[in-house]
Formats: sequence, C-alpha cells, structure tokens
Amino acid sequence: MTVGDRPLNIAILAVPAATASTLYGMLDLFSSPGRDWPFITKGEICEAKMRPYVVARTVEDFRAINEVRIHPDFALNDCPSPDIVCIPDFFVNPGESVSGQYDPEAQWLAENYRRGALLASACSGALLFGEAGLLADCEATIHWGYESTLSDNYPRVRVQTNRSLVMTGEGQRIVMAGGGSSWQDLALYVIARFVGLKEAIEVAKVYMLQWHDLGQQPFASLTCHRHSDDPMIGSCQEWLALHYRTRAPIASIIAQSGLPERSFLRRFTKATGMKPIDYLHAVRIEEAKQLLERSEMSVEAIADEVGYEDVSFLNRLFRRKTGLTPAQYRLRFGHLSKLVASAPDDFAPPYVPPTQK
Repeated sequence: MTVGDRPLNIAILAVPAATASTLYGMLDLFSSPGRDWPFITKGEICEAKMRPYVVARTVEDFRAINEVRIHPDFALNDCPSPDIVCIPDFFVNPGESVSGQYDPEAQWLAENYRRGALLASACSGALLFGEAGLLADCEATIHWGYESTLSDNYPRVRVQTNRSLVMTGEGQRIVMAGGGSSWQDLALYVIARFVGLKEAIEVAKVYMLQWHDLGQQPFASLTCHRHSDDPMIGSCQEWLALHYRTRAPIASIIAQSGLPERSFLRRFTKATGMKPIDYLHAVRIEEAKQLLERSEMSVEAIADEVGYEDVSFLNRLFRRKTGLTPAQYRLRFGHLSKLVASAPDDFAPPYVPPTQK
C-alpha cells in the first residue's frame, strides 16, 4: 500500500530507555516490503512500500538502555506526518509509574491518533498509550512482567497478558504486542494489514521468522479488520464485531442499512473486498482462534460461542480458512500462551540499568 505516490510513513518512536534491538529490528522489517523479496528471488531492484524512520524528542544522538547509539532521523515537532507509529519496548522498573517522564511523546501520540494514524507498541511501549490517555476502557496486552505496571497505573485498562496481540480503539487503530519476540508478530501484522498479506509472508520468509512456514494462516483474519471508509459500511462492520454470535446477522445489517438487498451486497463487497457472509465467517473464525489460544473450552462450546450450531461446519470452515483443524491450531498456538501465563513471578528479577551516558 502506498499513499498517493509515496510509501507509507512509519515513525518508530525512540526514547532514551529504548531497546535498540527492537527499534532497529522494526526498522529492518518495515524497510523490506516490496524491496527485499524481488531482489533476493529475481535480482530486481524495486521501491520499498514503507518508509520507516526514527523519531525522538530531539534529533540529538543518545545511547539506548544497552548502550547502543541511537541516531534519530527527526524530532517530534518536525517529522513527516506518520501513517503508522510504532513504539519499541523500553526499560522501566516493573510496577513503577512513568507519569510525567514522557509528556511530549504522549501528547505527540495522542495528536497522531486524532489525525487517524495507527499506533502500535511492543511490550512496555504500551505504557505510552496509557500516558496519552488512549487506553481507558480498552483491552491491552504487555509483557507479563509489566502487567501490574499497566493495570495499577491505568486502572481503566483491561490487561490481557495471555494474548500476544491485541487490537483495540477506534477502528482497531491501537495494536499492542506482548513481550519477547512478539514485536516481530506485530510488524508482520502491520505489514499484512496495510501493505498486504503477500508482502507479509514474503518478509517472514526473508527473515525466517517463526510464522514463515504456516502459509497464510497467521494473517488470514487481518484483512477482515480493515475498516471501510464508507460510513454506512463501517457502521455495519462495527455492529458485526459486537453481534456476530446472533442468528441471521447479515439480514440484520441489511435491514439496518435501509438499502435493497442487492444494492447492499454490492456496496459492502466494494467497500471491504469481501461478501458479507465471508466477512462474518472471518470475524467468527478470528474469535474462535482467540478462544482456542486463551481458553480450555471444547471445540463444540467454541462453535456455539461464535455463532455456529454445527461443530462439524466450524471444523470444515476453520481448516479451509487456516490450513489447520481447531485442535491443531490450539496445539500450535495455545501452548506458548500457557507457558507465558504460567511463568513464575521470580522468572524475571528486577533489573538495575547502568548509568546513562
């Protein structure tokens, strides 16, 4: 995806306590779509579809928490208008508040969100969303070691540490990844959502990321969350997101639209790239994935929970859409969530950072 004649602007927000490996890893992955795969496979030199750059409070160099030198490309007040903002993880003592430490960054994030940018964070980067006042009454995720840091300092946030990715906010324009290497999942999600599924898979193959051997499965749900610019269809998408379990939801949104059925079907398909029934199935399959990842519910119970009376229908549809049966999906993706959630409290002892230079 490009905006007009330019690649997508991806601002990577750097603070002095940032983790350089995540920051520059994001820079590498976001530089890749449209550029690396054609060069590696065909020797073709093509333009990148994303333009990542590092932005900080000032353009002065500083050392990250691990002493790597960070060179910002732009300051907050003079950077190109970002389409997407990504926040790498940064050091904070578990449980401590960061209130008042990042006011310029928080204000900048809130301004870009109001402009319509997508905001994404890795691990502790989600704390800056809290500082910007963007997480009230929203779900969020963060590394399990920082769960109390987020929930205690921003009590209206519903923290879901058993989910590696959480999409929330207006139009799902706030995306958070948990801890560890989940920033890679975040980057692939952003690429799939805003550039394309094909490009996300290519980047995963180039960098040999964990998802590279799963074909389209990890990204299959992403396109269904693309919020339409058509206000009426966007309203239907929001209604389906809340009422997908109900009987005959497609008939309900057609009735709500006030359009003849054939006109509505054409308008919905044009706006979303999917027929309404396919969109509904995509929403239900995504919720089934989440339940398989974070619950012990039986597949039969999950089928009923997401709106299918016939569990065999869910099994067939799930396999067709993901390439895995629900049981296989749970075995592959539920196990890691359990390991993270069951990690002992003393697994990650408090860390005292070196004196900043």
